[in-house]
Amino acid sequence: MTMKLPSTKPFQLIAAPFTAFHVDSSLNPGMIERQCEALIKSGVSGAFVCGTTGEGSSLTVEERMAVVERWSEVRPAGFRLFIHVGHTSVRDAQALAKHAEKCKVDAIAAVAPFFFKPAVPELVEFCRQVTTGVSLPFFYYHIPAMSGVNIKVIEFLRAAEKVLPTLAGIKFTHEDLMDFATCMDFAGGRYEMLFGRDEILLPGMTFGARGAVGSTYNYDAPIYRRLIAAYDAGDLPTARAEQAAAQRAIDVLIRFGGLPAGKTILKLRGVDCGPVRSPLRNLTSDQIAALEKALSSLS
Repeated sequence: MTMKLPSTKPFQLIAAPFTAFHVDSSLNPGMIERQCEALIKSGVSGAFVCGTTGEGSSLTVEERMAVVERWSEVRPAGFRLFIHVGHTSVRDAQALAKHAEKCKVDAIAAVAPFFFKPAVPELVEFCRQVTTGVSLPFFYYHIPAMSGVNIKVIEFLRAAEKVLPTLAGIKFTHEDLMDFATCMDFAGGRYEMLFGRDEILLPGMTFGARGAVGSTYNYDAPIYRRLIAAYDAGDLPTARAEQAAAQRAIDVLIRFGGLPAGKTILKLRGVDCGPVRSPLRNLTSDQIAALEKALSSLS
């Protein structure tokens, strides 16, 4: 496990977009083009669709397919499109994976099943079934805080490398930097490791991360672009200062409810993706006012 010097490889800053709903919580795919335009303008290089931030587990299979179809229609060439196809039903996950391939996206990803929680061998077999017959690059989505499947990802890679021919990397949303670094070095750095904790992106970069997926990149991408530029220039004090700025903003996000607050912040920045869907709860008008005040104190 080694600390990495700044790299000349372009950094892939990938947003995890919110899923837009109408006020009645029905799907609003008409907002996706506006979301995509805003991400590109902010310097984001791709989107990870229907994951945690996109409330993928609260959507029907048909809704998830509709979202994917619209993203595939509006995204320009060169804008990477990752589709989360994970599901507690392996057959629904298979259907989502095959649909994603028909939509000509760049890659698919799947979180571990989160009701009947698998150990590594069962997880590898689940991923094998999901990806069978699909040629798209596959990323295992490691997010134990949500899935409850807290494996060592290096053990997954060791077990999966000869079983999953389309395995391309990991979306690593966890704080175990030792596991992350070990995965970075595994098989000569063969697998793309997408770092998933916005609040500790800089530590992830010191272990070699050259790609990240996050929810706050929807509206705070300029902070992270400055962080990345400073780190790549060898200006660690500035990179630390930008990471600290991101952490202060994330602290506000957490205090006001995480995903519902994030959707509200994006609305305040001019992109209205509507409410969150049950079981999440939307912010009240008083909470929104307090959130605006807390955000203004950061600037």
